[in-house]
Amino acid sequence: MTDSVRTGRTLLRGGRIVNASGERDADVVVEGAIITEIGTVTARAGDTVLDCTGRLVMPGFIDVHAHVDGLIGDDAVQRALLRQGVTTVVVGQDGVSCAPGDGGYATEYFAAINGSYPDYSGAGVGAYLAGLNAASRLNAAYLVPAGTVRFEVCGRSQEAADASQRSAMVALVEQGMRAGAVGLSSGLDYVPGLFQDAGELAALCGPVARAGGVYVSHMRGGYEKNAAAGIAEITEIAHDAAATAGVALRVHISHFHADADIVLSQLDGLAASGVDATFDAYPYTRGCSLISMPLLPPELLMLPVNEVVGALGDAGVRKRLRRDWFPRVALNPSLGPGWPHMITFAHLDAPEFAWAHGLTIAEAATRASTTPIELALDAMKACRLRANIIMAVPHDRSVSELGRIFAHPGHMGGSDGIFIGAHPHPRARGTFARLLREYVRETRTWTWTDAVHHLSSGPAARFGLGDRGVLAPGAVADIVVVDPGAVTDVATYDEPMQDSIGIDDVLVAGVRVLAGGVLTAALPGQGLRHRGADHHPPKRRDPPMTKTAVQTANAPQPAGPYSQGVIANGFFYTAGFGPQHPASGAVADSVADQTRQTLRNVGAVLAEHGLTLDDCVKTTVHLADLADFAEFNEAYQEFFSAPYPVRTTVGSQLADILVEIA
Repeated sequence: MTDSVRTGRTLLRGGRIVNASGERDADVVVEGAIITEIGTVTARAGDTVLDCTGRLVMPGFIDVHAHVDGLIGDDAVQRALLRQGVTTVVVGQDGVSCAPGDGGYATEYFAAINGSYPDYSGAGVGAYLAGLNAASRLNAAYLVPAGTVRFEVCGRSQEAADASQRSAMVALVEQGMRAGAVGLSSGLDYVPGLFQDAGELAALCGPVARAGGVYVSHMRGGYEKNAAAGIAEITEIAHDAAATAGVALRVHISHFHADADIVLSQLDGLAASGVDATFDAYPYTRGCSLISMPLLPPELLMLPVNEVVGALGDAGVRKRLRRDWFPRVALNPSLGPGWPHMITFAHLDAPEFAWAHGLTIAEAATRASTTPIELALDAMKACRLRANIIMAVPHDRSVSELGRIFAHPGHMGGSDGIFIGAHPHPRARGTFARLLREYVRETRTWTWTDAVHHLSSGPAARFGLGDRGVLAPGAVADIVVVDPGAVTDVATYDEPMQDSIGIDDVLVAGVRVLAGGVLTAALPGQGLRHRGADHHPPKRRDPPMTKTAVQTANAPQPAGPYSQGVIANGFFYTAGFGPQHPASGAVADSVADQTRQTLRNVGAVLAEHGLTLDDCVKTTVHLADLADFAEFNEAYQEFFSAPYPVRTTVGSQLADILVEIA
């Protein structure tokens, strides 16, 4: 079934709306795909009314690191994400996915993570995004996968790309960005990404920087105590790409797992070096990946799968692996010498190994009366490498330790969720609900407004997803209704298939896709394109523009037929304010004090809609005497933080005051 027909208005009544800028009790009106009004609203005949009493109304969450590339049409996957409040996913992660190309390499190598691609035509990024329209209840944005790009040009070569190959790869990235990709991903512990050096990646990032996209990296080297090496390479790539492109490259670190002191110090180092960086991290300490990634040499993995399977059955190859390779596995910074006890089977695509799901390699080897190495090699051979695992870390991290990481303003919600398997990692079904339960309700690491910044507005802005991530007139109506006392993750390592609870109603593009915790038949999801891409979507018939006046007693009252503030098409406009005290009408003598009171007046009107002066994008300043500029400017600066709004300052004839600001 395709997208349902939108008729009439939807009124979300009685909830508490939460934005990154604040929260307040208000109703929300949705017409078509757009929010048209927020405030106290009277229902009309024909309205669909959703009672949100006692619940929070929040912008839909954005999972910035998802592995549902080939699974986004699956009902169980959609339900699991919607029950966490996720309305948009960013796919194409870790350098491997279907486009560009025919999807063959991604299916061969990454099917145990992303699934297969039954509906992908093989016609590139634009075709993949177009195929998502009305095919799911979820929106999806796409990263051009650098490893797939390399495979399309260089095949299975392990050598450095030559100039002509680099040029061909850059052209594929440019095509992907023009088609609407939001950036470029790399997976530098996977193949062929492991064979891409910093120079090659910097060249591929040139088109990304020029398009305003993001370079998203699964760093090289296993993270943890080795994170500094990965950060150093990201710094080199960012600087070299900026030098080539003539514009700064924004970067994003995937699943940044390490001790809090390491994570925070490395982020400080990136900032000090001038790199604009964000990152995602999930509220679990164990990881999940392909079994072959830590347990087989990359040179072997670059061979066609039939050859790898043949090698795993060769006694001589197995002997060399035991002698030369597995001692290196014991040095993996994420695992160590106890690796057989730290790796749990999540997915084994071979019926004869179904009994091993949920067991560690050591436990399975004991049951099979063999060694861990022999058991692992046998399993990979039987599955033809279609297997994934859960990996513990040497030392679990406490909630407070993870909370220090999540408190960083550059953090964004990314589940790294993998849905393939009989015993998957619980992060796929629990990440966002766990963040709300553990880090908002229980530890108060975040406020609810902080949660919107980390899970909605920050990701929408970072990845160029348009009018999403905010509840405001003119914004796209991706909306989740959250029970703040009940939202909870239920999936565990022992019982990982359970969906989260506490989020029962979700709208995507104004259409209810989860009602009372149950999926509806509507499929309003879209393939989201980065703003600035060469894409011209069908013209949307938006509802008529509405104007909503904003009034407060905490600012001077209008002296004529005008409003203190007006909301129209998602923008907030204020009148020009002078320095009069709103209660007494008194005016200070100095231009500095008049400036301070004027900005307090403007701020009072913004606060009525849950905004602050830091939400301003432009101010216009009128000074009675431009000779007062220095004194005015010093006081003005007290009220704003970077990035500052743009400003126009002019000399004007003012009636008995020294300054007016709008």
